[in-house]
Amino acid sequence: MTTEFTGLKAIVTGAGSGIGLAVAQALHAAGAHVYGFDIAEGEMSAVAQWIYCDVASDTSVRNAFEVVSETTEVIDIVSNNAGIGSIGTILDATSEEWLNLLNVNVVGLSRVSAGAIAFLRKSKAGSIVNTCSIAATAGLPMRAVYSASKGAVMSLTLAMAADFIGDRIRVNCVNPGTADTPWVARLLSKADNPTNERAALESRQPLGRLVTASEVASAILYLASPKQASTTGTILPVDGGMFGLRLPK
Repeated sequence: MTTEFTGLKAIVTGAGSGIGLAVAQALHAAGAHVYGFDIAEGEMSAVAQWIYCDVASDTSVRNAFEVVSETTEVIDIVSNNAGIGSIGTILDATSEEWLNLLNVNVVGLSRVSAGAIAFLRKSKAGSIVNTCSIAATAGLPMRAVYSASKGAVMSLTLAMAADFIGDRIRVNCVNPGTADTPWVARLLSKADNPTNERAALESRQPLGRLVTASEVASAILYLASPKQASTTGTILPVDGGMFGLRLPK
């Protein structure tokens, strides 16, 4: 089946699991060649070419793009998904935690995007889609450091969209609600009562369930599609109605 993604080349960070894996699977199914940037291959082997990349390291990101340059001069899509989380308030957070999380979630995204710009400029449909979070627009308890990082991602998305519009590189982001991913499962496992915590996460989203990784991936492909050539600087919630709805109890 021929789609608008057929023959396009994409970099997907965090492609070994969760939302990144779902994006890699969807792009592969749509006919794109996917370079999966991650610190582990995970489950991507059937859908992406794994390239070791630790987004927290300048050297690692530079080395990953050197591998990409061996097979192509053009990248059409960058999907930034790699990230880490944290639990707690500002009273709990250490300086080390702040620096580590911001380095991965914000600076890491910037490293990959900056490394891709020369490749994206050679594309006729250059697009960057950042995975942000509902935490950027809603005050969530016990997510202070994580929320700050995602607020930065949202602002950075808009700044990048302005900076590269002259290069015809579109930059957008998705804001997922709590998604049913291995990353969230690990967070739940640290709770005193994981079952009750999961139920609480489900109930705070108006649809009454967690968002699926494939739903977020579908939104990312929508924003990345060459058919959306006029869509840039857009923040797209995929959160079961959490951002916009206030339903009666």
